[in-house]
Amino acid sequence: MIVSWIKSFSKPAEERKPLFEKLMSDSYRQAYQMAYRFTSNRVDAEDLLQETYVRAYRFFHRYDETMPFTSWLYRIMTNIHIDSVRKNSRLRTVSIDQGNPETGTTWEIADDSKQADHSLVSNSLDEPFQLALKAMTPEFRMAVILADIDGMSYEEIADVMDTSVGTVRSRIHRGRKQMKEYLQASFPDSLPEVSN
Repeated sequence: MIVSWIKSFSKPAEERKPLFEKLMSDSYRQAYQMAYRFTSNRVDAEDLLQETYVRAYRFFHRYDETMPFTSWLYRIMTNIHIDSVRKNSRLRTVSIDQGNPETGTTWEIADDSKQADHSLVSNSLDEPFQLALKAMTPEFRMAVILADIDGMSYEEIADVMDTSVGTVRSRIHRGRKQMKEYLQASFPDSLPEVSN
């Protein structure tokens, strides 16, 4: 599906094309999970992943084969996601409870909870933590996901997010704090008691 769509774009050197296809195939599942964690829904995750692979394909000539492909791919994904969040923050939102202003009917929302890929990602984190991640500032969420879920080092995260290690440390600290505050307020029973 994505491979055939990507083929319509400018091609990297023919000798690197099989390498890109192999790297894409090898990283697809992990990249989808990362996209889902960033977006918190299947449709947006698929869109983010598709745009990520399209850009990766277009700029594959810049990829240094001595570096991990997933780090390079995550950097592209992170930049696309941040741009999207910034763009969407300028868009007006409408409550689904208000109904469609053009037709006056209520909104129909598909239930994708029975989708296999949804359960795959959702089962990897409990619902309170999924909601806490979704409530976080995007830059903090990305740093926390890369550190605490994917187990990347601060240096790797700095490379992916195109920032300094100090900024990564700050974002992780502040992101964890946001998560803790959200969980304490919304799910007080989900956190163990900690004495000061």
